[in-house]
Amino acid sequence: MTEDPLGARFDRQIAVITGVGRAGQVGEAVAREFGRRGAIVAVVDRDAGQAEQRASQLRAEGLLMHAFGCDLSDAAAAVTLARRIADLNEGRIHVLANLAGGFAVSGPVGESDPASFDVQIRINLSSAYGATRACLPYLRAARGAIVFVSAAAVLPGGTVANLSAYAAAKSGVLALMRAVAQEERKHGVRANAIAPTAIRTLSNLDSMGDRFAYVERESVSTVIAFLSSPAAGNISGQVIELS
Repeated sequence: MTEDPLGARFDRQIAVITGVGRAGQVGEAVAREFGRRGAIVAVVDRDAGQAEQRASQLRAEGLLMHAFGCDLSDAAAAVTLARRIADLNEGRIHVLANLAGGFAVSGPVGESDPASFDVQIRINLSSAYGATRACLPYLRAARGAIVFVSAAAVLPGGTVANLSAYAAAKSGVLALMRAVAQEERKHGVRANAIAPTAIRTLSNLDSMGDRFAYVERESVSTVIAFLSSPAAGNISGQVIELS
């Protein structure tokens, strides 16, 4: 009997999950998914203390976790981080899940705060760029996979009024993903993106309540694991909407 490709394992492979800080967010669910599938998971957050808290919680579940603090929008710091993580497995990184980011309503463009625009670009787009650029040499060595997180709002037909800063950043994430997919095909590295509507996280529940048809964190985790697995070996440069 052949092995079920949808039950993919990542035994002893390095999975870098960014944006794993606060409890109840997407990052910890994705880190748990890869840990349960046998990966050595590097959880990364701008706040090293929060990264360690999440890693400690997941270690208590018997999962292999390493915690790192880094501002991924700092290109030099990201390069140093990627080198440290790759040293965990002979200079290879197999999976990069770019989850770091954040959401904000910026209001009408004409009345918006330029500082808010800059923050959204930095935490959503510059962080994904910094992490991807830094990890690519090690992803090439493993012929690995990258998954970016955009937003359903920036897809055709989406509503971006009052969200110009967030939408610009998440649109940039899609352009970055497509560039990487095209450039890295010859190196065996795949890149894809998911574009979810609102996800059921503690912060979303606190701010918006339970009146939405949320995307579950576990659904996000499963799709990211699939896109990172051999079962998706012929999928690159694609965007999957989750709603």
